Amino acid sequence: MHSPAIPQVTAFAGQRKVAAGTLHVVAQTLKELVTRDPDAQILIFDDASGSQVDLNLHGSLADVLQRLPQPRAAAPQEEVAPAPARTVGRPKLGVVAREITLLPRHWEWLATQPGGASVALRKLVELAQRGSKTQDEQRQARDAAYKVMHALAGDATGFEEASRALFAGNQPAFLTYVQEWPADVREHVLQLARRGWSDGN
Repeated sequence: MHSPAIPQVTAFAGQRKVAAGTLHVVAQTLKELVTRDPDAQILIFDDASGSQVDLNLHGSLADVLQRLPQPRAAAPQEEVAPAPARTVGRPKLGVVAREITLLPRHWEWLATQPGGASVALRKLVELAQRGSKTQDEQRQARDAAYKVMHALAGDATGFEEASRALFAGNQPAFLTYVQEWPADVREHVLQLARRGWSDGN
């Protein structure tokens, strides 16, 4: 089993990029920054989603790091957890039971499929996921870029036009509208936006 990727974040003080990396690394840089400049206006963004990340920088550096999410330690192998009560959805396989609604003809078709409705539905979802993987990643990248744009450049000249160009996939227009933005903001937004363009350029 692969370990989940460690989230990467980017921090800005006003419109200046001041740190990037894992939250633990960025927290150390930001703690030093606010020690020198307690009035610094810090914003931290998750690089994958563009969402803002809350970070409590009060107290010592040890206090700051202690409050961060800690990696989950693996349970000792000799410990055996009690078997949970049997539930619907085969939880050992990560399968979760939830209600869905379909038309009668859909249920009739599912009932004829090998393995039954649940197996057929899982196969259909997996097929759809594979088919739309690229489009989903591009949409998520555009959404991430927009969140950062809105937070850092919502009042900037050309913001509305840049937003429309971003979601339309109009790269030349987008580049034109963000050209006069502060350099750190422009470069970070472009880095996120490029993941949402079909050719990656």
